Amino acid sequence: MAELLNWLFGQYADYPTLFITLELIAVIFGVSSVLLASKTNILVFPIGLVSTAIFVYLLWKWQLFGDMFINAYYSVMSIYGWINWTQNKNNIEIKKHQDHINPTSQPQDERGQNTDAQYAIEVEHLSKKDVPILSALAAATIAFVALVYYFRPVINNNFSFDGAVLGLHLFTWVDYTDMLTTALFLMAMWLMARRKIEHWLLWIIADAISVPLYFYKGLTFTALQYVVFTLIAIWAYYEWQRRYRLQSHAAYA
Repeated sequence: MAELLNWLFGQYADYPTLFITLELIAVIFGVSSVLLASKTNILVFPIGLVSTAIFVYLLWKWQLFGDMFINAYYSVMSIYGWINWTQNKNNIEIKKHQDHINPTSQPQDERGQNTDAQYAIEVEHLSKKDVPILSALAAATIAFVALVYYFRPVINNNFSFDGAVLGLHLFTWVDYTDMLTTALFLMAMWLMARRKIEHWLLWIIADAISVPLYFYKGLTFTALQYVVFTLIAIWAYYEWQRRYRLQSHAAYA
């Protein structure tokens, strides 16, 4: 048992207490944000911003630049998603107000109750027009992360080319896996900001890959976070599907 605990958490013996504390705080806020997202609660974005901002700082210190880029992007997309979800929520409230002024055959109280009780944000399925944007986002992400890792010797050398050796032969399996997960995460975050149900499928794949990856990197708390993320994402995918059916039923009622 002692050997297992040492394997899981031994690397933290060399970490400053501040870094350990910040990682734990970021993990707690990260898990909270995913739970809020599963419930289409708009607080997912401010809560998630706390987590991603902390991880940007920590990952810069740990020189995990690919992961740092992911979290910086999360921060930007969280602001975009916050605006998008807020606009959608406002549109729903306007529509409810108009329905109250111009009632249909269905009792207004029942319609309002269904809307309030079942969903606050409308969710959608992926459309054909989203595919080109996703493809461009994936290609640009992989190219950018590859560029970062290509020039990693220069970055680690205080951005000096003196003595730095460059080349694709320096890439490891971790680097290539980072390129894949970064692309998946960025596509998922964009789809989430757009309220697309399929973003959960991308989270499931990327989260599952990230579990052993972060264990290998020595970030045990973060790896355990991705275990939780994977389980939540599986449940959330079916939850969003249920919400979509409910809002579709309400629309045709």
